[in-house]
Amino acid sequence: MPTQTKTKAKAKLGFCLSTSLVVGNMIGSGIFLLPAALAFYGGISIFGWLITAIGSIFFALVFSRLSRLITKAGGPYAYAQAGFGDFTGFLVSWGYWISIWCGNAAISVAGVGYLSVFFPALKDNFLLSALVAIAAIWFFTLVNTRSIRSVGIVQLITTILKILPLVLIGSFGYLYFNSEHFSPLNVSTSSSFEAISATAALTLWAFLGLESATIPSDKVKNPRKTIPRATIAGLLIVALIYIASTVAIMGIMQASELQDSAAPFADAAQEIWGDGASYLLALGAAISCFGALNGWILIQGQLPLAAASDNIFPAAFKKLSKNGIPITGIIISSILASLLVGMNYSKGLVKMFTFIIMLSTLTCLLPYLFSSLTEISLHLKRKIPYNKRKFTIAIIISIPAFIYSMWAIWGLGIEIIGWGIALLSAGIPIFLYKKYSGKK
Repeated sequence: MPTQTKTKAKAKLGFCLSTSLVVGNMIGSGIFLLPAALAFYGGISIFGWLITAIGSIFFALVFSRLSRLITKAGGPYAYAQAGFGDFTGFLVSWGYWISIWCGNAAISVAGVGYLSVFFPALKDNFLLSALVAIAAIWFFTLVNTRSIRSVGIVQLITTILKILPLVLIGSFGYLYFNSEHFSPLNVSTSSSFEAISATAALTLWAFLGLESATIPSDKVKNPRKTIPRATIAGLLIVALIYIASTVAIMGIMQASELQDSAAPFADAAQEIWGDGASYLLALGAAISCFGALNGWILIQGQLPLAAASDNIFPAAFKKLSKNGIPITGIIISSILASLLVGMNYSKGLVKMFTFIIMLSTLTCLLPYLFSSLTEISLHLKRKIPYNKRKFTIAIIISIPAFIYSMWAIWGLGIEIIGWGIALLSAGIPIFLYKKYSGKK
């Protein structure tokens, strides 16, 4: 019996493996086109990265604590529902779903940006680039409607290459660094505070999904300590990779040329190492983007399936294919992502990417906003045993996370907030129908 217990303990994940899972889960496609979007503001965007990293640490602590208080499946939706009721739970679930298919639209655009290194027409012909992005969405939609195994095989292949461009530019790129590219620090027409607020909102998109990095406690050694520590350590590693690679690119390329780059990592590699390196990094970045698209298209079907199973979303989302795939949710989400790309194709790759990630960030901030206050709400409503020490810790963690959420929303600007309100409001009739029709 003692030997058996020891074996089981050894089988569990420790700090190092848990941290590696966090890092692997967070690094996706967000970073690969962000340097071009941030170049509009210049070197001052570094402060946006730093503040976002700090805000993300508070989010990570919030989700780590909630995962121990609320064991029901559903993540941010379950937390918001427990803290604020069914309507808030629905809005959070609806907003989270919107953020996923908006994010998939942005990922496809980022992937096409790196394909433009091999096919330059994709950068100059806005309609063609939009059509290729939409084609990518539907190719991986087809992959996801086949079987979970085919999704996993594609995901395994693409994950191997995704960190290569970041590490190469974030380390060796400093050998070709030009500090003059950071003068002036703020190249935009906005004030320094406005520029930092805008870049903090933009960079947050690269950190979205940190809540999914909360590892199931039954697979972790000493989960109460390991999960928060591993999550924070993983965040710090990811933040270091993000900031190092962005600063390196800004030091290699002037802000004026970086703003127009559809493949900033590849273009930076081309300037310092030539065409061969450019093609290599472009290939790695494109594969990473499309690998992330493949994985998130799977999730865009699974999330509405879970919500429909809980009688929050329409029953149609519960429909499964013969392979057990939530085909309705995947197809509807891909249609909406395609429409979003089609409606914004005239902006060009970089501006289209910027608009879409800001919209995705806004709709994802709603779950973060309510989740940040859930533990305080549970204490005040006495839904969990009141403990003064734990309540104080909850305030110290939750209030900064809430303030950061509100600041990030403000930083996204009036146009994006207007779009977000419209998309979130579109779900209210569905909630009312589900609540009062009596249909399951």
